[in-house]
Amino acid sequence: MTGPSVPEPRSTELESTAGWAPTPALGRAVLLAGLLLVAGVLLGRVDLVVLAAPFALGTAYALRRRPTTLPQVWITAGDDAPLVEGGDVSAAVSVGNPDTVDYDLVVVRSRVSPWLRISRAGFAGADDAAAPDAPTADASPAAGTPAGTGRSVADRPFVTSVPAAAAVDLELAGRALRWGRHPVGPAGARVAAAGGLLVSRAVLTDAVGVRVYPRTEPFEAVEAMPRAAGLVGAHHSRRPGEGGELAGVRIFAPGDRLRRVDWRVSLRARQLHVAATLSDRDAEVVVLLDVLAEAGRSGGVDGSTSVLDTTVRATAAIAEHYLHRGDRVSLLEYGPGARRLRAAAGRRQYLTILEWLLDVRADASQHEPYDQVFGPQQLSSDALVVVLTPLLDERSAQMLARLARGGRFVVAVDTLPANLTPPKDRGWAEVAYRLWRLDRETMIGQLREHGVPVVRWAGAGSLDQVLRDVARLATAPRVGSR
Repeated sequence: MTGPSVPEPRSTELESTAGWAPTPALGRAVLLAGLLLVAGVLLGRVDLVVLAAPFALGTAYALRRRPTTLPQVWITAGDDAPLVEGGDVSAAVSVGNPDTVDYDLVVVRSRVSPWLRISRAGFAGADDAAAPDAPTADASPAAGTPAGTGRSVADRPFVTSVPAAAAVDLELAGRALRWGRHPVGPAGARVAAAGGLLVSRAVLTDAVGVRVYPRTEPFEAVEAMPRAAGLVGAHHSRRPGEGGELAGVRIFAPGDRLRRVDWRVSLRARQLHVAATLSDRDAEVVVLLDVLAEAGRSGGVDGSTSVLDTTVRATAAIAEHYLHRGDRVSLLEYGPGARRLRAAAGRRQYLTILEWLLDVRADASQHEPYDQVFGPQQLSSDALVVVLTPLLDERSAQMLARLARGGRFVVAVDTLPANLTPPKDRGWAEVAYRLWRLDRETMIGQLREHGVPVVRWAGAGSLDQVLRDVARLATAPRVGSR
C-alpha cells in the first residue's frame, strides 16, 4: 500500500551509491558462471558453456537497473489527542523508496518501550497483522519487561516490498501501560534489490517520544480551607465582603447595596440594617513531591503501584480537583533538582501540570536537598501544603517538621505501597523489615505530635477528615505572648 509522498533523493551520486553492497548470492552466481565458462573452454565442452549461460544472463538482467539511493525511514507517533494510561496507542514506522527501481525485499525492525504493549503490528493493507508464531502479550515475561507484561509483537523483524516512488507503513497498535515519556524507536530498515543481488546498509532513524499522561484517580475533598487568600473563588473566607455565607446583621453604612437590606430587622429596629456576608475567595494549594526515594515495583495501570506511581497519580487528582474549583495550584519537588511550577489556575494550568509530571524521577542523591523551597517567595503563608512522601528518608520527616514549625498548613500523604514486601535480594530479612516498619510508624507518630497530620492515599475522600482538622486549627484563636 502506498503511503505519503517521499522526499527527493540526494543528488550526489557518491552519497547515493555508497550504501549498496553485493550479496553472497551475487558472488555465487558470478563464481559459478565463471567456473562453468572456464571449464567449458578448457575442456572443449559446449554443454558447460550452455549451462553457464542462464547464470550469466540472469545476473546481467537483474543488474540492468541498479538502485542508486538508500531507503528513507521515519516514525509517526499516533495523533495529537492526549494519551492517558490505559488508552490505545498507535504509531507507524514508514519506509520510503525515492528510487526509480522497486525494492524487492525490505526488512524493518523497531524498538518499542516496554510500557507500550503493542498487540497488533503489520503493514497497512496486509491480511496478517502478525505472524502466527509471533509472541503475544500473554506470553511469559521477558527480561527487562514490566511486571505482568509479556513480549511485544513488535520485537521481531517485518518483511515487505516497496514499489518505486512509494512508501509503506508498519502500523503498531496497542495499549499504554504507564505514565511518562516512552520512546518508539529507534527503527531501522535494510533493502534488497536487483533480484536479491544487492543489499543496502542499515538505515536508522531516531526514536520518537510518546507522552502518556497519568490517569486521574477519583478524588473529592471537603470545601474547608485553612485560609482563602485570593480575590474571588469558591471558598468562604473570614473576611467580610460579597459572598454567599451569612456573617450577621449590621447597621446600614454608605456603600452597602439595597438588595442587602434586611427589612424585617429594619422595621423592628426602626433603622436600616443589612445582611453581612463573608467574601468567597480562592485558595492556593502547593503540592510538594518527595522524590528522594523510590520503592515498590510498578506493574502499569492495572498492576502494582510504586511510590512514584502513587505520587504522580495523586498529584494529578489533587490538582484537577482544586483547579476545577477555581483555586491556584503549584508544584514543588523535594530533591536535589528542586523543580518548581508556579501557581496558576484554569485548564491551561492543569495541562501544564500533566506535562510537568511526565519528568518526575526519583533521585537518591546523598547531597542535602535544596531547601530554598521553604522560603516565603516559594510558599505563601496562607497556602495549603500537601506533601506526597513515602517517608523513607529522615530528611523527609525533618522537612515536614520545619514546615510545621514555620506556621504552614501541612498535610502529609503517605505514598508507600501498603503491600510492599521486604527486598530480599538486597539482604533484608523478615525481622529486619518488621523492625524498620516499627521505626517508621514511630516517626509518623512523632510527626503527628508536632501537628503534621499523616494520611495514606486512598483515592476519593482520602483527605476529608484531615482538611477539616487543618481548617479547624486555622480558625482557632491563637495565644500570643505579650
